[in-house]
Amino acid sequence: MILLAECECIIHEAQSLKEKRAVLQRVITRLKQRYNVSVAELDFQDVWQRTKIGVVAITSSKASTEREIQSALDYLDSFPELERTITDIEWL
Repeated sequence: MILLAECECIIHEAQSLKEKRAVLQRVITRLKQRYNVSVAELDFQDVWQRTKIGVVAITSSKASTEREIQSALDYLDSFPELERTITDIEWL
């Protein structure tokens, strides 16, 4: 089962692309290390306070895939410098 979560986020404290990328690099690295997911920035690469992050999980059962994505999204919400605004979840 393959589940994709696309999350639009705002990084309020970022005042430049360099600051945004520092926050994103830390968030993406920690998500990959902690959970069995793939993570990438999908959109808004040239906008310094906005981003869209894609999180994908592939497992053998629907329940474990949903659990893995939900845990990753909960962890994403734990970062104080990042605010998740819109999330679209899609089975592939």
